[in-house]
Amino acid sequence: MDVGGNSLASGADGKKRKVSYFYDPEVGNYYYGQGHPMKPHRMRMTHALLAHYGLLQHMHVLKPNPARDKDLCRFHADDYIAFLRSVTPETQQDQLRQLKRFNVGEDCPVFDGLYSFCQTYAGGSVGGAVKLNHGHCDIAVNWAGGLHHAKKCEASGFCYVNDIVLAILELLKVHERVLYVDIDIHHGDGVEEAFYTTDRVMTVSFHKFGDYFPGTGDVRDIGYGSGKYYSLNVPLDDGIDDESYQSLFKPIMGKVMEVFKPGAVVLQCGADSLSGDRLGCFNLSIKGHAECVKYMRSFNVPLLLLGGGGYTIRNVARCWCYETGVALGIELEDKMPQHEYYEYFGPDYTLHVAPSNMENKNSRQILEDIRSKLLENLSKLQHAPSVQFQERPPDTELPEGFGLTVRTQRLMCGLSTHYGFKSYCGQSLADEDLEDADSRWDADSDTNGEERKPIPSRVRREHVEPEGKGMDDMKTEEHLREVESTFAESTSLKGGNSGSTLIDGGQIKLEQGNSNKPFDQPTDIIS
Repeated sequence: MDVGGNSLASGADGKKRKVSYFYDPEVGNYYYGQGHPMKPHRMRMTHALLAHYGLLQHMHVLKPNPARDKDLCRFHADDYIAFLRSVTPETQQDQLRQLKRFNVGEDCPVFDGLYSFCQTYAGGSVGGAVKLNHGHCDIAVNWAGGLHHAKKCEASGFCYVNDIVLAILELLKVHERVLYVDIDIHHGDGVEEAFYTTDRVMTVSFHKFGDYFPGTGDVRDIGYGSGKYYSLNVPLDDGIDDESYQSLFKPIMGKVMEVFKPGAVVLQCGADSLSGDRLGCFNLSIKGHAECVKYMRSFNVPLLLLGGGGYTIRNVARCWCYETGVALGIELEDKMPQHEYYEYFGPDYTLHVAPSNMENKNSRQILEDIRSKLLENLSKLQHAPSVQFQERPPDTELPEGFGLTVRTQRLMCGLSTHYGFKSYCGQSLADEDLEDADSRWDADSDTNGEERKPIPSRVRREHVEPEGKGMDDMKTEEHLREVESTFAESTSLKGGNSGSTLIDGGQIKLEQGNSNKPFDQPTDIIS
């Protein structure tokens, strides 16, 4: 099977890429609940497009191994992970105090299979990082990942486990520096907060700023201590179009790559920055959004592509399908092939959609001021920081009190630490038009009443106990030592498991070795 990408026509993109694509066939079954805008079903739609455009045959297609407690607790608190593992829709009323403590219940509801869902999408992102670390691919893709709002001890903005932070921690075992780029319309607050005090991870977020969830991401937020100037925020206003967006993205990211010289790049491709998104207010076309992927691909640095937001799910599927083609170097026809979700994409049945004529509130002067300010900050970084792997670099661990500092700042800005639907979605539950009972199809699809096949409303997953002692039984000191040691790994990777199984010819096959092995135990990998 050809597991490499086709070459693009010319320039830096001409090099052939090997792409590993992570997908669990069951991920589309998870259901946040009636009226909730987050629909994992969009991953199934994306996968169907990839299959019928013929892209799967050009990639190494893998089913991720579920992340274990130990893997999740590399960043998250033991008691928080223990809560996610134990809570169910039937038992949540008995755990009201913990629901409030961990910010679970409104934006982040308890639903059937919640913990398995977290294990699946986190497993794909960490597995992709391991593949990149071993050099088994140039680009790894996990569209189920990218849930950038989750904090160490709480859920936020539809996100429970921060798979991005976990993937970056994995990449730091091999790479001295990792770059995180976020093109979701919402600020990547959870990732920025996790690495706010270290110079080993640079975070760059392009997002809507103002009266908008999560309310963070001011251009003046630049990092702290050793991490000063290693957090970049690009605050934008409504209606930004392709040309305006790229007038910031390319010069900023070009300078970042020149100054920071990352060993690996993580790009969060949240599709809620597209024109016409249910919860978004930007005006990007799919090609404009994908231009960011193409540009970061051109640097020939190991690249992890992740999903994120996106609530007009037919456009999410379009976008991530097209961007998978960009990763492979394959230009896709606009005319969409017939497939099982074809009726979602009417009446035009095309891959691309035209942006709207909404007003662009981002003036040239404002954009120039933002660009100048960020380039000035980057000029203060004289050279890429060096890292001594044999000793733990200073200021790389997440201080215990840091989350409190951030919450205090939010409260000073008049923002609550708990966000309901009205904050994230800009509408209340009563305003929702998703009165779809237990049937799960896209309420935004242009089917005009045509027959649609509902998906079963409940997910039954066999619970697999983690190997050995659960992280919830470990002492806090042991957990902290493990988190700190993540930054002090030697250049030789101690683990070889890709955290995945190979999907070939429609049949799921275990990669050589035990698929239940943790990420840090070696396994022979099929290339």
